[in-house]
Amino acid sequence: MKVPVFKHIGLDIFLILSCVIPFALYMVTLAPSVTFFDSGEFLTATASLGSAHSPGYPLFLMYAKPFTWLPLGNIAFRVNVATAFSSSLACLVVYILTTSLLKKETLLSDIRFNTIAVQLAGLAAALSFAVTPRLWLQSNHDKPYPLLAFISAIIFYLLLRWQEQYREGSERPSYIYVCTFLAGLSMGVHQTIVLLLPAWFLMIVLTDWRMITRIKELILATAFALLGFSIHLYLPLRALSKPLLNWGDSKTVDQFLWHFLRKGYPSEPPVRDAALLWAQIRAFNIPREFTWVGALLTVIGLIYLLRKNRTVFIAYLVTIAAFLLMIVGYLNTPMEMIFLTEEFFTPLYLLTSVIIGIGLFTILGYAIRSSREPERINAPVYGVVAVLFFSLPSALCAVNYFENDQHNNYIAFDYASNSLRSLPQNSVMFTWGDSGAFPLWYLQGIERLREDVDLPHTPHLVFDWYLDSMPRVFKESNLRKFDITSFGPESALRIAINENIGIRPVYIDFSTRYSIEFKEYQPIQRGIVYRVRKINEPSGIPDLSIWDNYNNRGIMEKQSFLDLDTGKAIMIYANSFLEVGEFLAGINRSQEAIMMLRKAELISSDMRFSADQIRKRFALGR
Repeated sequence: MKVPVFKHIGLDIFLILSCVIPFALYMVTLAPSVTFFDSGEFLTATASLGSAHSPGYPLFLMYAKPFTWLPLGNIAFRVNVATAFSSSLACLVVYILTTSLLKKETLLSDIRFNTIAVQLAGLAAALSFAVTPRLWLQSNHDKPYPLLAFISAIIFYLLLRWQEQYREGSERPSYIYVCTFLAGLSMGVHQTIVLLLPAWFLMIVLTDWRMITRIKELILATAFALLGFSIHLYLPLRALSKPLLNWGDSKTVDQFLWHFLRKGYPSEPPVRDAALLWAQIRAFNIPREFTWVGALLTVIGLIYLLRKNRTVFIAYLVTIAAFLLMIVGYLNTPMEMIFLTEEFFTPLYLLTSVIIGIGLFTILGYAIRSSREPERINAPVYGVVAVLFFSLPSALCAVNYFENDQHNNYIAFDYASNSLRSLPQNSVMFTWGDSGAFPLWYLQGIERLREDVDLPHTPHLVFDWYLDSMPRVFKESNLRKFDITSFGPESALRIAINENIGIRPVYIDFSTRYSIEFKEYQPIQRGIVYRVRKINEPSGIPDLSIWDNYNNRGIMEKQSFLDLDTGKAIMIYANSFLEVGEFLAGINRSQEAIMMLRKAELISSDMRFSADQIRKRFALGR
């Protein structure tokens, strides 16, 4: 029997492909710069070794920091590479888990065929996971969830190794110690790791319940967990150095606990109804990630595990239950925030892809047993096996490629840079909403664009640590003299505007303009931002030249990467053109008004009705 050449040199080519193929795919579709949501904030915190929003994400920032030293692209691109790499590692562990669970399976007496069949099942599982819409979306820009999925998969693998050693008569508590260390460490990536603890506990107890009666081993396991958790010492240590982004300023115990326990977020869950409950449950959606074929393969794989490895079967179901109980039961996630909780399920989808690989292998076994000549293995047979195993990842890739191709996504970068171009020297602009603020933080803090401008984020004006971070604006502010937390950010914004409006040019972004009612001030449009003036000051004529200085990449043509906030940014451009068009029509600058209305319609067909209404009101042509 011939042994593959790679086996002679101890190299598993399929293992390498399970990492290299996803990484190559992610690099082709990688976002070239900052994106929306938490991107700009993570980028700024990573580059400055600071602290991101609660609970700080210290391990993710430390993991991504070395990638900022790569000699290619900008800082944002380099950190995006870090996420792509962690996703590729997660796919590699999918391969390892799948082949580990199948390695003792025998389809035929042909050892070579058995080995290759297991390896192909592992590779198919890894590639299926790689091209799911959830992981692919997270892999194209800076996200902590792929790194969390990778670490959680390593823990599952170590527990399988410990389980195997125990059943062979060799007790290896060192595996448990490493697992508890990694579990504690991964709290520095994302706190949802705790939702996997019940499954890991059951895997241990169902294998050897006596583990929980051994005091010495329990103490050691706890000590290793605390050692891993000590990664959070990064937060107070870096806070003492006053980094560029120092969210929560965790230099004292109280401030650290406030930051780690997420005390800065509102905690008023919505009233639940049947529609909300169903939407919360559907946040975990295997058919959406893997298609209904993948869901069927998951069921087949679970049947296999029920017969062959019941502890893994139970652990998987318990993990699903733990995640849903937290998100549906405890958090009671509001409808508008469910899309964020969908990201939490990445480790679960990793396990699901492993089970899908097992399901594919099970179908192959059934097909061989049903064959008239089961021992006849030739090239066509290998071809059929390849088609069977790789149809699912190929179909997923074809379906999801367009939506996840972000290689030309400059929307967030241009939105932030256009906003900064709109501002005069030494101005202050108040923002509202993370996606509007975070790209600005990155451009100013890391790319060093428009450092003369101050960019206060309105929702944070109620926090002393945030006021401390902007001494040029708030060193002598009256915000420090009141219990502003009781009044809320809107009152804080009015106080801050009143303090600055006679001293510096004061601006607000589009989101602030339409989130707060301004009675004592007059917002005057300047491109996609607004100058704030007192109500009795003349408004002046809009400066149309500002639009000529804008970059509009991806605004006028259909884009593939229309996530929620990218779509909102594009609509902001459309509304801004519509708004300035209406103003120009009102002062009899008809030709310019017509041009602006056309641009609004070109960006979004949803603007057509409003544009037509303006044309009728002012008797404008097209």
